[in-house]
Amino acid sequence: MSFFKRNTALVEPERALPGRPTAGYSVPAENIVLHTPQTDPAPEGFEEVWFGTGCFWGTEEIFWQLPGVYTTAVGYAGGYSPNPTYEEVCTGGTGHTEAVRIVYDPTKTTFTDLLKVFWETHDPTQGMRQGNDLGSQYRSAIYYTTDAQRAEAERTRDLYAPVIKPLGYGDITTEIAPLGTHYYAEAYHQQYLHKNPNGYRCHSNTGAPFPS
Repeated sequence: MSFFKRNTALVEPERALPGRPTAGYSVPAENIVLHTPQTDPAPEGFEEVWFGTGCFWGTEEIFWQLPGVYTTAVGYAGGYSPNPTYEEVCTGGTGHTEAVRIVYDPTKTTFTDLLKVFWETHDPTQGMRQGNDLGSQYRSAIYYTTDAQRAEAERTRDLYAPVIKPLGYGDITTEIAPLGTHYYAEAYHQQYLHKNPNGYRCHSNTGAPFPS
């Protein structure tokens, strides 16, 4: 099987890389942009969601700027291999997608507000890729933590689909699933574009505004 085929199809659980019992690296406790804990449980009354829109560097940069966002961190979700490394995720052999943890204050923003930004800042029809970035680790994904989030993710997906269809886009391929076991990425990935302002950004999108 070629690397291209392997990397653009989601690996089967029984063929996933074995991973390891514990992570081989530590993750900083603080988000250096927002100066808030980035791996602690969400404060009481706050909510958490993980979004995948391609390369997680640019996704995190978008969401840390939004009102009501308490903290962000990048990591790996939706996969099978325990404690994967970035290099392993990039092979497609762990089943994970690059994702951003977003903890937000629902008294200052709404999940719908976050979803509007989610849909508008990437192309949710590209399957196992985003722009020039190929691989299952770049798939569009929403990993929810409440039933209300799931319902709103599906509702907004169904609102956005008929907006982009007439523009020549295909069906939305966004994975909408409960947040299962997930892992934080290595320290150098956290708030990467704050530390490297000229770093890579992949903001492939449809150009279509979310319906008001």
